[in-house]
Amino acid sequence: LMGLALPKHPSFVVNENLDELAELARSTGMAVGGRSLQYRRAPDGRTLIGRGKVAEVAHAAEELGADVVIFDDNLTPNQIRNLEEIIECAVIDRTALILDLFVRRARTREARTQVELAQHEYLMPRLAGQWSHLERLGGGIATRGPGETQIETDRRLIRGRIKKLKEQLDRVRRHRTLHRDRRRKSGLPVASLVGYTNAGKSTLFNKLSNAGVVSKDQLFSTLDPITRRIRLPLGDELLVTDTVGFIHKLPPTVVSAFRGTLEDLHEADELLHVVEVSSPMANDCHL
Repeated sequence: LMGLALPKHPSFVVNENLDELAELARSTGMAVGGRSLQYRRAPDGRTLIGRGKVAEVAHAAEELGADVVIFDDNLTPNQIRNLEEIIECAVIDRTALILDLFVRRARTREARTQVELAQHEYLMPRLAGQWSHLERLGGGIATRGPGETQIETDRRLIRGRIKKLKEQLDRVRRHRTLHRDRRRKSGLPVASLVGYTNAGKSTLFNKLSNAGVVSKDQLFSTLDPITRRIRLPLGDELLVTDTVGFIHKLPPTVVSAFRGTLEDLHEADELLHVVEVSSPMANDCHL
């Protein structure tokens, strides 16, 4: 794992983000062999971290027999290519890791559609870097190289797929709106469980409703909001929704792809913030 600490980022925050990155990696089935942190005044345009630190990471990866080096910050295609040439193993960033985890967790059709949309939106700006090695071939005055042609083809296909996925999600959102309208007409108050991923929302939800949703000690075990009617001890009834958990440095593409699930929070009458009491940040948690 590799983290970068800039002047505007306190070191303890960067270390907490690396702890979170380690949990994300373990949640995908990887074993974390080591971690490193560099303090810089500004990121390096070619490799994000300094040349000496890249060499240090390459040596550590070789000694550990690492299959992949994961950066806590987003990397450009050129940075990934430059890093892989030096480190000589796969290099990915936080967003790619989160998307890989979401692919593993997505169970419903809606969740799979949302994840695929996020993947395509993440891939689109990275196509040029993947085909840059072909742009120099076959080019000339008033001609286009095969690399450029392939980029245009891929972009057209991905734009078409993104459009289709957004249309599918719009239909899902309209369906959800109908469900919300029915709930509103029932007159029952709605409460949504919110909080950090793996804070215990699904465990609490199961205790309240006996819903039997997946509840494990892992990040993002739930990717779909689930609503159940429960009866309180004094006889009153209400609807409770288990929502997708939050995480630090959540990529914008993932936020936009899950807009439909987050809309449930706006419709709730009450938000119940679930906080893991053993977390060192528990006292600082607030909505």
